[in-house]
Amino acid sequence: MKNEILFNLTYGMYAIGVKDDKKASACIVNTVAQVCNDPNMIAVSMNHNNYSHECIVENGIFTVSVLSEDTSGAVIGALGFNSGRDIDKLSNVRHKILAEGVPVLKENICCWLLCRVVNSVETPTHTIFIAEVVAGSDEAKGKPMTYDYYHKVIKGKAPKNAPTYQAEQPEEELDGNSWVCTVCGYVYNDPDVPFEDLPDDWVCPICGAPKSAFKRK
Repeated sequence: MKNEILFNLTYGMYAIGVKDDKKASACIVNTVAQVCNDPNMIAVSMNHNNYSHECIVENGIFTVSVLSEDTSGAVIGALGFNSGRDIDKLSNVRHKILAEGVPVLKENICCWLLCRVVNSVETPTHTIFIAEVVAGSDEAKGKPMTYDYYHKVIKGKAPKNAPTYQAEQPEEELDGNSWVCTVCGYVYNDPDVPFEDLPDDWVCPICGAPKSAFKRK
């Protein structure tokens, strides 16, 4: 079987809020699923290398913010293509801190959940955290963003730690008018506004990288 077959499985877009001893942080995942409803329990898959993984292992608590189609791609880029070990990923993202110390996004999300880990399952690269939902939104708003929407509409890419990461395929013919972000892989190709005409302070709409981080494709 080719690995590409697995790309037909459906995924969503979620921000996982965590905390350490000093600050709150968050990351983006695409694999969150309800396991049962008595009690309400979910499963979250997260790469071992993620800083958020360390925080969940240490504290056993996290939040899930369900992103909507109105959530900015820049928010996804800020949380998905940087490490909480190095920067404050929430510094430019609207959020609130719950009494438990973990963050919930306020960037056009559909709803949020507060979860406590009750078990976990290890794989070679990821941990599947099984958690009980202990609190959450009273209602849902907007339309949940799917992974397909993120790729096809927002034109977003997956980081290499994601289980759904797809390596870029070499192209036989390049028109020279496309520019690719070297941080997240976003491709700029607007026939009406050439890349060279963008202002110097323009940034990548996915990860916030500066114009200088782009290279001609």
